[in-house]
Formats: sequence, structure tokens, C-alpha cells
Amino acid sequence: MKRGCIIVLMAFALNGTCRAEAERSVDAVVQQPRAFGHVLGDMLTQRVLLSVDGHDMRDVALPSTGRVGVWLERRQPRIEKDAQGRAWMVIDYQIVNAAQSLTQAEVPAFELTSTAGATLRVAAWPISIGSLTPRASFRAGDLQPLRPDRIVVPQPPIETRHRMFATLALTFATLLGWIAWWSWRRREDARRLPFARAWESIRKRGAVDIDADDQAWVCLHRALDETAGQVVHARSLNALFVRVPWLETLRTQLEAFYAGSQQRFFGRDAAPAPFPLRAFARALYRAEKRRQ
Repeated sequence: MKRGCIIVLMAFALNGTCRAEAERSVDAVVQQPRAFGHVLGDMLTQRVLLSVDGHDMRDVALPSTGRVGVWLERRQPRIEKDAQGRAWMVIDYQIVNAAQSLTQAEVPAFELTSTAGATLRVAAWPISIGSLTPRASFRAGDLQPLRPDRIVVPQPPIETRHRMFATLALTFATLLGWIAWWSWRRREDARRLPFARAWESIRKRGAVDIDADDQAWVCLHRALDETAGQVVHARSLNALFVRVPWLETLRTQLEAFYAGSQQRFFGRDAAPAPFPLRAFARALYRAEKRRQ
């Protein structure tokens, strides 16, 4: 019975001691920023050790962010740990006002309180803020408050006209060179490439109804045979795709072309179904061009 009373009394005493320690208010260990040499836009970093009598503080309420006074703005605080595993609250302050002369300001004081009731007091820290430029110039020699207007000497009109004509001539020569190269490339493709030759032949027919022109169909057949290196018909399309794999993307159109050709040249009763021959010839030419 006596032992139980002693244990209860000791528990109450220990609880009171812990509560007294938890409710203590002590000065914080602070690593303050440099006190001098600051100007508009500089960032100051303050580090506060989150510890009371060697015990870590937990669940500490963070100080508010935003403008604090005339000179400083407090950024979002963060918690970091050092090499010994101690927790530090890191707070950045930015100078947001410009001083016209050397001015004393201060990083404001504040308190950090944990959920257990312990409080850390962070004292104010004086700093100096300097101006970016002197308020007045030196007024010596060429060091004057205002610079005189710079007089722009106009270019002679004849020289400006010559430059304009030279620029136009170079532009015209560039366009002529590009057109000449493009024309030569087209002629060279039409000489070497089967589909380019077929497309050139179909394109030159102009207003003729190409889709119903038997000669245009024959022209495309010859281009396909030359590309495959053998005569191609509907049943040999798979062999064509093996020899010329870059035509695989046009498989559906090739199958429709050969089906339409079969109906056009060998069908007796039904009229041939319409087929966009001109667009198909252009697609073959572009695929051939990409392949090259």
C-alpha cells in the first residue's frame, strides 16, 4: 500500500517536472546572417536550433510568411538537419525596399512554440542596408547628373538607296538560285526515278480527265513494274512489298489500283469504278522522293 502511494507521488512529481520543463521559455541558439553590406534584392538566411536544454522541440508552429516591416519579406521556413542530426529551422529574408543612403534595419524578433508548450525566443538582429547608387553625381568632368542627348547622324540618302538595291538584288538572286535548283532537281528525278517520271507525264496532261485516261493507267503500271524489277499484278503485290518495303504504307491504295485496273482493261459488263489516279500518282512520287 505504501509502495503504491510512493509510486503515485513520484509520477505526479515527474509529471509536474516535465510540464515545468515543457512550459519553459528560453533564448534560442541562432546563426544570424551577415550584419552589413546588404542592398536591394539580397537574401539573408537565419538558422534557429530547435532545441531546449538539449532536447529536440517537436511540432513547432512555423512563423508567418510575407512582408515583415518596411525592408524585409520572410520566405517559407524549412527544417534542415546538420551532421549531428540536430534540427534547424532555416528562414530566408529578402530585402524588398531600396535605401537612399546607408540605413539600419533589423531582422525582427519572434518566438517559436511547440505543442508541448516550450518556447524559443529569437532576438532581433540589426543589419545595415546600403543604396545601389549615390543620391547625387560627383559633378566632376563627365560625371554629371544627366547625359546630353546623343545626336544621330543621318545616313546619306544615296548610300541608303544603294544598300536597299543591293539587298533586293541579293534576295532576287537567291530566289533565282532556289528556283533553278528546284527545276534541275525535278528534271533529274524525272530522268532517274520511275514514279517521278510517271507523275511528270500525268501532270503535263493538264485538264485531261486523268482518272479515265487509259494511257495514264499504263504509265503507272510501267512505273510499278520498273520499281519492282518485274511485272506486277494483283496476285504479286506481296512480292512487290518484299522488294520495295517503303510502298507498304500505300498497300490499300495499291490493291484498289490493281482491282480498278483489272475491271478497266479486262471487265466486260460493268463500268470501271472511279479511282483517284492523279492523287495516287502524286502519293507514289512523294513516297519515292522520301525514300531517296
